[in-house]
Amino acid sequence: MGKIIALANQKGGVGKTTTTINLAASLAVLEQKVLVVDADPQANATSGLGFDVKTVQSSIYECIVDDMDPKKIILKSDIERLDLIPSHIDLVGAEIEMLNLPNREKVLKHAMHKIKDDYDFIFIDCSPSLGLITVNALTAADSVIIPVQCEYFALEGLGKLLNTIKIIQNRLNPELEIEGFLLTMFDSRLNLSNQVYEEVKKHFQEMVFETVIQRNIKLSEAPSYGKPVILYDASSKGAINHMNLAREILQRNSLTKLTSEEKVINF
Repeated sequence: MGKIIALANQKGGVGKTTTTINLAASLAVLEQKVLVVDADPQANATSGLGFDVKTVQSSIYECIVDDMDPKKIILKSDIERLDLIPSHIDLVGAEIEMLNLPNREKVLKHAMHKIKDDYDFIFIDCSPSLGLITVNALTAADSVIIPVQCEYFALEGLGKLLNTIKIIQNRLNPELEIEGFLLTMFDSRLNLSNQVYEEVKKHFQEMVFETVIQRNIKLSEAPSYGKPVILYDASSKGAINHMNLAREILQRNSLTKLTSEEKVINF
């Protein structure tokens, strides 16, 4: 049975979608069968994997609102073993349409259980909010990765997210765990990045990933070409960082054992 991991942070611009696309692609390259579920109305994960949002016939919207079989929505990406359930702008209205549904917080969980056994990992890219769709994602997930941008207000709002996670653990999904806090947009030349890293590490200790995602121009350019960075420039820091993160995820889930030489800290 596969593991469902949500990527969540109500703060925008912290690297949720970038991490989702590139972590999923890296795990696929490491021969894991991976599905990306784009649960953000902006549909950036969909376009970032090379699909034109305007031509998407069916999306996660139909899956949530109309109870469409998710297997009918899945698209094959350019990377072997990496699939996508796309999003669409229609998802903006889904929360209102879901208000009268019974067990509305568990609609996505019901859909994901139909395909969970088909994948090693399912990543849900959440929107930058703590609305009903994000609650659905956290209720469906086994764990959550929390990207934290290396900037001054990095810890601002994390308390609200952690409180939401605690409420979901208590009321909807007692099995939900925090997979880890991921430092993104790290620049070792800046004292601020190092200070944020130390602050997050002090607060959350072993829950912080050893791997950090460095600022990298190739990582920023890749989505405009509809490619994960590993297809755009496999030798870039962005590609190497996400491959290291993929290895760390496998190790944390006891799916591989790395020697000390294979563990790479990125700064």
